[in-house]
Amino acid sequence: RTGLGMENEIVHMQRFCCELTLLLMYLTSWQERRTIGLRRKPHKTDDTLLRRCWKGYDFSVLERLEAQGLICGEGSKKPIVFTDEGERLAIELMKKYVKGTMRPEVLGGLGGFSGAFSLDAIKNMEEPVLLSGTDGCGTKVKLAFLMDKHDTIGIDAVAMCVNDIACAGGEPLFFLDYIACGKNYPEKIASIVKGVAEGCKQSDAALIGGETAEHPGLMPEDEYDLAGFAVGVCDKKEMITGENLKAGDVLIGMASSGVHSNGFSLVRKVFDITKESLDTYYEELGTTLGEALLAPTRIYVKALKSIKNAGVTVKACSHITGGGFYENIPRMLIDGKRAVVEKDSYPVPPIFAMLAKEGDITEEMMYNTFNMGLGMIVAVDPADVDKTMEAITQAGDAPYVVGKIIDGEKGVDLC
Repeated sequence: RTGLGMENEIVHMQRFCCELTLLLMYLTSWQERRTIGLRRKPHKTDDTLLRRCWKGYDFSVLERLEAQGLICGEGSKKPIVFTDEGERLAIELMKKYVKGTMRPEVLGGLGGFSGAFSLDAIKNMEEPVLLSGTDGCGTKVKLAFLMDKHDTIGIDAVAMCVNDIACAGGEPLFFLDYIACGKNYPEKIASIVKGVAEGCKQSDAALIGGETAEHPGLMPEDEYDLAGFAVGVCDKKEMITGENLKAGDVLIGMASSGVHSNGFSLVRKVFDITKESLDTYYEELGTTLGEALLAPTRIYVKALKSIKNAGVTVKACSHITGGGFYENIPRMLIDGKRAVVEKDSYPVPPIFAMLAKEGDITEEMMYNTFNMGLGMIVAVDPADVDKTMEAITQAGDAPYVVGKIIDGEKGVDLC
């Protein structure tokens, strides 16, 4: 049919059969428990065409499966059987953590094809607006691997999403996580989800679903990546847009817990990141290097809700993430308004001084990469400063008056 001649027909057909067989092996779902018969290699033959067909293929994956007893060698009829035992065990282990995040609006439980959430609670809003956020933890997960500590990295994944929603004036409703791993170790997966659940509890968001995807051959067995997605809501009239920002408004910053989840590519270049170095205690940090760097991202949902409940209108808000002050503060501004931040108006955590010294990083680069001790900044009317400070303190966060809004070209000045 191809018009290539009989010899080429055979070559292309053999190659097609080979690739189809490999494709079936990789796509066979762990959940569906499908069973297929597969020979490890083709029959030995003197036929040059068959040997050419298989030339260049790496059979190491099949050989490892054979060594594990999942398949047998050439000539055997024993099928490959994929099971979901690890996944089922992981789900059982994580159930108790997920249960603690439930809200009355959640419909159903674990195991469905989708998470269901009732909207009855928001139907009384004049003009409800859904807000969404998605993010991950970046290369901070590398530290979790080295320290073999996986129960806080999930807080980071949640924080990066719900803080963005709260920054726009929204209330996070629910969260879904996605874990890609080289191999599903049930206890490790459950530990990761424990952190996700803790982040959800801190932000009053329900963990209504998630996915654990095992990617053998794509990443080392002991490694994983973690990301998430959150949905929130607010009444349109209560959205924080910056449109009423004016000169004289006061900037109030909320203390961060440390580096949070951004800038870790630079962090890992500055420090010799090994298990030994991460376990080293530093007097200036008051803890080990690993504990200081792995400290989970602060979640500011309750602080912003407390400000709202105090009757204060937040005019503008910025979540200080990757890009630091120089990239994130201008995002809260409108044209014709400029932010002025006083660098000595709040305490900068010692981890940043250590980073700057060890990495010989300029001050400008530090403020253009890291949060430098402030994870969230709000702009309020001068008359609301005291109420705002009190509301943030009552929520358990540390507030500082760090600057003001002036007329000028949109941007930020550090002084």
